[in-house]
Amino acid sequence: MPGGRLTQPERQQIALGLADGLAYAEIARRLDRPTSTITREVMRNGGPTTYRADQAHRATERRAHRRVPAAPRNPATPAQPHGRDADAVHAYEELFTTVLIQSGTPKMMARVLTCLYTSDSGSLTASELVQRLQVSPASVSKAITFLEGQDLVRRERDERRRERYVVDNDVWYQSMIASARGTAQLAEVARQGVGVLGPQTPAAVRLENIARFVDFVSESITRAADQARDILHTGPTPTPRDPA
Repeated sequence: MPGGRLTQPERQQIALGLADGLAYAEIARRLDRPTSTITREVMRNGGPTTYRADQAHRATERRAHRRVPAAPRNPATPAQPHGRDADAVHAYEELFTTVLIQSGTPKMMARVLTCLYTSDSGSLTASELVQRLQVSPASVSKAITFLEGQDLVRRERDERRRERYVVDNDVWYQSMIASARGTAQLAEVARQGVGVLGPQTPAAVRLENIARFVDFVSESITRAADQARDILHTGPTPTPRDPA
């Protein structure tokens, strides 16, 4: 697999791949590059909708001229649990973060969510998030406040009275239910407009159709979330003990 910096022709191939709607993994396969390389390249140069090969190449050259030589990485990097490949895990985390960003989650919030989702415990302290993401405590605090407002994380205290941020099946369920409630509120407001604008007027008919559609979607989300929590959620498979 080739190493080193991306060339201008490679960047042009990335731009063409994005224009064709290819996934990062497919673009990486065609260029014989790691998926993480393509993900970083696109996200640091405007994202998939505004990426331009020439602009990205010039920006990289400017960064190279300004860059101070980095200190060598610590060779004692902790090994990944369960024998995982560290590079593969890192590439997957970047891919997951990119998908969350593309779905509308702000960047720092997406990074925090990915960190929590991919941790085996499903819970981390603020200091653990700061260490893993190499960001300021203020950035983590702001991200957690946002995610908590969306019912995507919850806070709890561990045995040492430290505050931990948790993602689990129940958090995801509560987030879906909160989304359904918000959708139901939209239906209620739409129906209020029917009375204000006058029944059977074009605007009122439009609002009534919106309300009926949204009611159906909200009820479907709630029903599906209840069923999924009861049927689909599974626990991790116990790891067999090594023979004595």
